[in-house]
This record gives sequence, C-alpha cells and structure tokens, in this order.
Amino acid sequence: MNVDQSLELLGGLSPARFMRRHWQKKPLLVRQAMPGFTPLLPRAELFALAAREGVESRLLRHGGGRWTLRRGPLPRRALPPLGQREWTLLVQGVDLHHDGVHALMQRFRFVPDARLDDVMISYASDGGGVGPHTDRYDVFLLQAQGRRRWRIGRQKDQRLVEGLPLKILAHFEPEQEWVLEPGDMLYLPPGWAHDGVALGECMTYSIGFRQPARGELARELLQRLADEAGDALGDAPYRDPGQGATGTPGAVPEAMVDFARAAVRQLAGDEDTLAMLLSEWLTEPKPDVWFDVAPDAGADPARGLRLDRRTRMMYGAQHVFINGEGFRASGRDAELMRRLADERVLPATQRRRLSAPARELLTEWLQAGWLHECAGPLPGANPAARKRGGKSSEHD
Repeated sequence: MNVDQSLELLGGLSPARFMRRHWQKKPLLVRQAMPGFTPLLPRAELFALAAREGVESRLLRHGGGRWTLRRGPLPRRALPPLGQREWTLLVQGVDLHHDGVHALMQRFRFVPDARLDDVMISYASDGGGVGPHTDRYDVFLLQAQGRRRWRIGRQKDQRLVEGLPLKILAHFEPEQEWVLEPGDMLYLPPGWAHDGVALGECMTYSIGFRQPARGELARELLQRLADEAGDALGDAPYRDPGQGATGTPGAVPEAMVDFARAAVRQLAGDEDTLAMLLSEWLTEPKPDVWFDVAPDAGADPARGLRLDRRTRMMYGAQHVFINGEGFRASGRDAELMRRLADERVLPATQRRRLSAPARELLTEWLQAGWLHECAGPLPGANPAARKRGGKSSEHD
C-alpha cells in the first residue's frame, strides 16, 4: 500500500496524513467513503451466523426504560420479530467467517496488523442501539444498510447507569450529531463517547482495533516468561556460604531477595525473548478458531499461495510468526516470508525462490490449513478440523 496516496475511503486523505491528523486524536466523518456500499452478507445469513457455536453474538433489547442482554448462540427463534422496535444483534469477528468481510478489513491495513482486531456487524430494528458509551479502542463505523443517527462528545463525566448489564453513561453530553447513510463512515478514537440509534432497519459494520492494557500485556508476557524460565536460567541453586548464624530466623535473608531479583532481571531483560514472546501472542488466533486440515495438500510450485482468512502472520528482525508460532528466518527466505505477511499472498514466481527447507515448512502450513494454494480447490481436503497448537519452533 502506498501510504502517501489519497484514498476515497479516508475522504481524500492519504493514510499517512490520516494517521498524523486523526489516529488516536480526533474523529473523522467521511461521506461516501465507499460509494454504493451494500451489506456483504444478507440479514438471514447474519442471523444464521449468530446461531452458530463458536461465534460471539449478543442480543440487546431496550424498552420501558429497561435494558436486557442475552449472549449467543442465538437461534432465530431467540430473536424478536423484525417489526419490533429497539433491539440490536451484535455479531463479532465476522471477518473470520466470511471472505467478503475479511477483504473489507484488509482495506484498513495502513494500521499495523498487531493493532487490527476484527469486524463486528450490528443489525438493529428501528430505534435500536447499545446506549451512549465510550470504548477503549479505535473504531471505524461503516454504514451498510439503512440510516443511523450518531451523537458524539468528549465526555468528562464517566459515571455509568447502575444495575445494567451494559456500560451506559449516566449523563451523556453530545457535542456533534450526524445521520449516516449507506457508504458513509465515522472514525472515532478511544475515549470519545458516542451513541448510535437506528432510523428504521439498519446495519453497521464496526472495524475495531485491539489495544491491550499494560496490565494485560504484562500478565501475558510474565506467564510466557515463566514457561521459558527453566531453559533460560538453568538449574543453578541458591547458595549462601557466607550466611552466618542468626538470632532472627523469621527474617528473609537479603541475599535470597537479591538472588531472586537477579533471576527476574536476567529473564525480563532479554529483549529478543520479550519481542519473540510478544509477537507469538499477537499472532495467536482468537478463541474457538479452527482450521480445515488438508493432510494431502501438495506443494505445487506452479501455484501461488494465500493466507487463510483466519491466519495471523507477522514478523520481526529475525523471525516470522504465524498463528502463535515463531520461526527463525534470514536472507531471501525472510524477505519472501515478510512479503507473504504484508500482502497475504505469495506469487508462484516468488514461491519458487524459497529454499528447500522453507518450501517444506510452507507445505506443513498448507496441510495445517493455515494457507492455501491460489488456483483451484485444495487437493485431498479433509473436513476434519485442527485447532492451532504447539510450541514455538525455529527454522534456519
């Protein structure tokens, strides 16, 4: 992607200018960001998706001053009649289940994949919404069907209505208001309060971005560091030949505190290990993601490759990471693997330039269902499923 080229999607701004002016700073309303846009999957297909196990869905209903929340799976009989007012169906991670929605999400890859999260689809009857609230993450709100009135504001009073299953602001103070038509899009940074209400039957696509909290990040990395501790630090025991006799046996020896502190510093101070563990975590597929195993998938060098829509692939200085696993790569192999991560496809001409060990590795990924050959169906595809698993490994 040329980040200096203006995009209709961003109202004529280039991605570089949008990131400087708006990202995490101020909202942006784009009229006809996607002219002629229509829903990528019909209402019935969205309802069927909400009924499936392994798909995160929620039903919100509002009426008589009361809010109710029900979590999926949500069979069609659990949904209110279409003519009933003030209800909303939210289906999360639709990009994992629909190629068209996955392709839509790719248009926002001027933001690093490490930040890109998923596409949620909101279907609402007239008057439907989720109430005024704030989010901790960036979001693009793309109107797909019908109209929705959005009110936004820089909310100072963060008090919530008590006793509700939702985090709804008690005293919402809107500053701006718009009605979005199909193809219109609104970008909101974290912390901006907003309230969207459907004006008739309505469908909105929310392209969201992950923003891990410092505590969440620390807990995850510390757990992964703990798993690495044995190999990284060895089994050298604590020794104290200089320990004298003590008249205060209940006191923890300072030397033992120093020993523990040094071990933690040694482990946490390894920047390469931290970067590798972070990248493995960032590429972990979402819960309940399964891949279609193809044990007989061939390695036809005449075919290009594409990543499965559920696959997360990134890279660092010395490694490539895919679906929670890390592989060491250098030279031409690293260059081509990075191209696969950036473009999510690798032409056959580039595939043939990989080393024999790298081609063997890609065959394993093909068989695991993590990527596919572009032309024609996968040979010998097996309807069995495989959940991502296994420890980090290396490939030289």
